[in-house]
Amino acid sequence: MQPSLAQEKKTLAFVVNVPADFWTIAKRGTEKAQAELPNYNIEFFIPGEMSAAAQKRILEDLLARGVAGVAISPVNPDDSTGILNQVASQAVLFTHDADAPNSNRAMYIGTDNVDAGRKAGELMKRALPDGGKAMLFVGTMDAANARERSQGIKEAIAGTKIEIIDIRTDGGDQAKAKANVEDTLTKYPDINLLVGLWAYNTPQIYNAVKAAGMEGKVQIVGFDEDQQTLKGISEGAILGTVVQQPYEFGYQSMIKLAKYIEGDKSVVPENKLDIVPTQIIDKENVKEFAQKTADLLKK
Repeated sequence: MQPSLAQEKKTLAFVVNVPADFWTIAKRGTEKAQAELPNYNIEFFIPGEMSAAAQKRILEDLLARGVAGVAISPVNPDDSTGILNQVASQAVLFTHDADAPNSNRAMYIGTDNVDAGRKAGELMKRALPDGGKAMLFVGTMDAANARERSQGIKEAIAGTKIEIIDIRTDGGDQAKAKANVEDTLTKYPDINLLVGLWAYNTPQIYNAVKAAGMEGKVQIVGFDEDQQTLKGISEGAILGTVVQQPYEFGYQSMIKLAKYIEGDKSVVPENKLDIVPTQIIDKENVKEFAQKTADLLKK
């Protein structure tokens, strides 16, 4: 009897874009949801490489297995519309972290990334009140959250003397992320500020700046709550970071997928956007926040 009972459980999948502590915290949220959803199997997927093709392979496998619901952070929403719509035609599809508004997803759960970018822009203005040169770093500008964060930053610093020289991408390769910073420090010795747009970018900035002996000379602003980022804020090497709530991405996605599958369409807001608030972490509040994050990662 037991195997047939197990087969009756519907599968819900949470698909991410790249390995990071950020997603470990989201996984804790999916684990809480699993405890509350005994009639479902919740599966968590990290693609082997940061690409739309790798995510497509995961989605095709899930469709072949008859998945009931998928929540995904699409690496490249424009290149993924076909497979996302295929998922949406056979299961319930949510996006999280980065949206794909041109797909048939039922809703997006996550950050208002333009607003998060504006918060990062406010930190940049605190870092450079008299202006200066900044470089931005991210995995790929194909992802909606990268484009929206940079848009928010540009809105926030408009009219100031802060100049963004360029945005360097690394394709999700952390060695390349660090090399991009090292190259920037060599090529632009007068650079004033380095900004990491994804969770792993800020630690690589911190490591490269420390290795170059440029702590205090070059300001750093970041996103997300990687342990090294929080350590850098505690030390004063990083001014601050804009944090999201990945735990809620994981938990809310799974709980609301189950409700939607069971016929409760009220979980989807009219505009199909379920926005999870962000906050700024700096020297004032980093100790308490770092402890909370460490507890989540330890579980």
